[in-house]
Amino acid sequence: MKRELIDRLTNYVKVDTQSNENNENCPSTEGQLTLANMLVEELNQIGMDDVTIDENGYVMATLPANTEKQVSTIGFLAHVDTATDFTGKNVNPQLVENYDGKDIVLNKELNIILSPKQFPNLENYVDHTLMTTDGTTLLGADNKAGITEIMTAMAYLIQHPEIKHGKIRVAFTPDEEIGRGPHKFDVDAFGADFAYTIDGGPLGELQYESFNAAAAKITFKGNNVHPGTAKGKMVSSAKMAMAFQSKLPAMEAPEFTEGYEGFYHLISIEGSVEETKVHYIIRDHDKQKFQSRKNTISELVAEFQSFYGKEAILFELNDQYFNMKDKIEPVKYIVDVAHQAMENLGIKPIVEPIRGGTDGSQLSYMGLPTPNVFTGGENFHGKFEFISIENMEKSVETIIEIVKLFEKRG
Repeated sequence: MKRELIDRLTNYVKVDTQSNENNENCPSTEGQLTLANMLVEELNQIGMDDVTIDENGYVMATLPANTEKQVSTIGFLAHVDTATDFTGKNVNPQLVENYDGKDIVLNKELNIILSPKQFPNLENYVDHTLMTTDGTTLLGADNKAGITEIMTAMAYLIQHPEIKHGKIRVAFTPDEEIGRGPHKFDVDAFGADFAYTIDGGPLGELQYESFNAAAAKITFKGNNVHPGTAKGKMVSSAKMAMAFQSKLPAMEAPEFTEGYEGFYHLISIEGSVEETKVHYIIRDHDKQKFQSRKNTISELVAEFQSFYGKEAILFELNDQYFNMKDKIEPVKYIVDVAHQAMENLGIKPIVEPIRGGTDGSQLSYMGLPTPNVFTGGENFHGKFEFISIENMEKSVETIIEIVKLFEKRG
């Protein structure tokens, strides 16, 4: 299985599938369609049934039940796109066999080093086979590792018909990283009673709580005048944006928060004297605190508009997804089954809130309760991303064990 996982993941990560929030099409990039069509071909090759891809790049397939019992239809999902934070073009994955716990030189020429001094969790991976980047791109294990693990689990079940299971549905979705993954997902066509996203991080992660999430886009409009004659005339939009940021709570940012703590995150700022655009994301697990954060942004915009004029500050605030806990708790046994599956395999479940979102955040509100299960990767969205192949094997085993447990439940 180890070689199978390495080969699949290597093949997938070499396809540039970064999504693009500035493109309203679905999928937002052509590379996602390229990978989606590759997956359709592979699903057919391994023997899955009802393999489909729609005009928006959503791939679905079925592994028919091989038991006489009445068993819930389970779904497993992963997304094909990679994050927008760091380039995913020309990914050149590297393998580190029998990791010795020391520094890993990702790129000698650029002196880019993956070090346990900066990332102490590397100490958990001594003697593992790690897949890393070459220091110039992200890896894309988020979420191509999930695709790899689902595909490998399905191939294993097909090759081992003695393992009894109910009907299984799989889906690979576009544009999760820009919050649109489920927007055109056909829950009725998928036909599962519930599902799991295989989209978590380190070994044992099991998540059924997510942030409530919103995005704010603010455009500050200034007035550019030659600096030699600017007195009383120039209005710097860049300085307006800086002043706005300074009024937000400095310690309520991602780099200072953890657990259930929410934040305001300045994603990007781009501009000049004449015009500056800023993009924030707003996150909190608690609904009331989430609303309070949105109110803070809105009231701050109103304050600046009252001083500079409404026409000088354009404002958009949109909800992205909500805490899936509210929809999963009524059927929490699906979390309990995943918990038991991990324990059966000697894996310590780590039940904690997602400090982010998965497709499950939205799918749970669309009638498909969808908790999240680990892939085995760490440091997603950047050049220090890596994944343990051994822990990918554990993810595959967890999928198979979940399937077994539901068949036993009947």
